[in-house]
Amino acid sequence: MEQPAFDFEHKKSKRKNVSVLDAIRSRRSIRAYSSKHVDNDSVALLLDAAHWAPSAMNLQPWCFAVVQNKPLLHRISQEAKEVVLHSPMWSSSLEKKLTPLSDPGFDIFYGAGTLIVICAKTEGFEPTGDAYFAGQNLMLAAYSLGLGTCVVGFARDVLRNDHFRKELSIPKDFTPVLPIIVGYPTEAPHEPKREVPPIVSWIR
Repeated sequence: MEQPAFDFEHKKSKRKNVSVLDAIRSRRSIRAYSSKHVDNDSVALLLDAAHWAPSAMNLQPWCFAVVQNKPLLHRISQEAKEVVLHSPMWSSSLEKKLTPLSDPGFDIFYGAGTLIVICAKTEGFEPTGDAYFAGQNLMLAAYSLGLGTCVVGFARDVLRNDHFRKELSIPKDFTPVLPIIVGYPTEAPHEPKREVPPIVSWIR
């Protein structure tokens, strides 16, 4: 499958004047999106930001799969719901009880037209943790572009099935660990409550 020609050059005009600390405090998980398409250049900026994440020994043990094909997103959503509904791991999950997974019309991607799957090497020194660093970079960068994001854990296991791995061209020595939807938000969630961080020691 031919890939789009991504422009990995930074385009300042696309970015809001947002400090890193402001992005950290203001970013929210978005679960309602407009139909507006996320263009190639914006996706490229997000992948570039993810790729600049720290990794153990700078091994950069990740790769990325981008899905913007609506029929494929629908199939992933439908199969993921079936997997979750029949998974013992989710049988007592509060999120399962609050999410209409049995509704055929429910989209686990909340109408977002872009899914970025961060995959990690199956072997190495903490590749999964490094992939999560990349995901945080990606989500903060998306906020700076006026985009919303949400990690959709429901999709992770089904994306590891052979047929989806093949469709997404995921190499055999990588595994999907972090599916993140990206799009233009149609909601503005309230600031969640945060407890005082538990500092167990501060030795000087």
